Amino acid sequence: QVQLVESGGGLVQPGGSLRLSCAASRIIFSINVMGWYRQAPGKQRELVASMAKGGSTYIAAFVKGRFTISRDIAKNTVYLQMNSLKPEDTAVYYCNAHEYSGDYWGQGTQVTVSS
Repeated sequence: QVQLVESGGGLVQPGGSLRLSCAASRIIFSINVMGWYRQAPGKQRELVASMAKGGSTYIAAFVKGRFTISRDIAKNTVYLQMNSLKPEDTAVYYCNAHEYSGDYWGQGTQVTVSS
């Protein structure tokens, strides 16, 4: 099992930036895939970005060029750097750890992009 705690959400103006952090309770290098999902009101949860334990990354087309995913293995933390934010990026962002035994989720952090 792994516990995940997100932080870094908040209110930002369009065009602004935020960095989300996801602290894991164990070594992230041992977790198959770490990812960030988001869910806007009335919409399904969608994958935003992910990083496999080998370091390969995936960025969804709708945020490519604006968002990046990275990790600090020493801190057992995964980050989502979000630049050039748009109102349509408003959502609750969730950290995910995908293991063979199942999926583990953080509690979510709200990101609101509004002027």
